[in-house]
Amino acid sequence: MRTLFHHPLSPFSRKVRVALAEKRLEFALELEKPWERREVFMLMNPAGEVPVLVEADGAVIADQNAICEYLEDAYPTTTLLGSDVAQRVEVRRLAGWFDVKFKTEVTDLLVGEKLFKRFSGQGTPHAQSIRAGLANIHYHLDYIGWLCDRRTWLAGDQFSWADIAAAAQLSTIDYLGDVPWDDHPEAKNFYARVKSRPSFRHILTDHQPGLPPPKHYADLDF
Repeated sequence: MRTLFHHPLSPFSRKVRVALAEKRLEFALELEKPWERREVFMLMNPAGEVPVLVEADGAVIADQNAICEYLEDAYPTTTLLGSDVAQRVEVRRLAGWFDVKFKTEVTDLLVGEKLFKRFSGQGTPHAQSIRAGLANIHYHLDYIGWLCDRRTWLAGDQFSWADIAAAAQLSTIDYLGDVPWDDHPEAKNFYARVKSRPSFRHILTDHQPGLPPPKHYADLDF
């Protein structure tokens, strides 16, 4: 069985899980706590980061970007990149925006400080970082709204890696109840459309012991 080593509140793990489901590829989940730096896991990915995909034939693909490219090359029937060069460039640009810029300016400052510091025993949350993340998210939600006013999906007419990357980041922050949805109705509508997709619904069943999500978290209509 194809296996994905993941952590349920890792946005990159969620990104790959949704893509596998969109491509209708069966897989098993194996919980990995990357801060434990297990020897077996470190041999699969010396970077010590989730996700890691292990194919049924034993092939190991580490790094979320490498996994995404691998899935497009190995299973091209359902593409998440688009069919023409211009669209593929835009999908990659926006996926990079959410994978790097959004994660650095928002997710790391909220989920990283509030949750992963706690899980990994790295100390108490840094209040100034949390305030910065709560301020920064408005800019990104405005950008999502701007894109949605002009396109069917973030990168164009087709659902793509860009939408998955954005929703994966948003979902981990929404688990904390830190997304100001009422201030950004266009972004809220975009996320509602993504989380209503069958490929995304299993993400919404993830619960961290001792830390339940807000009531609206799994509500497809908010």
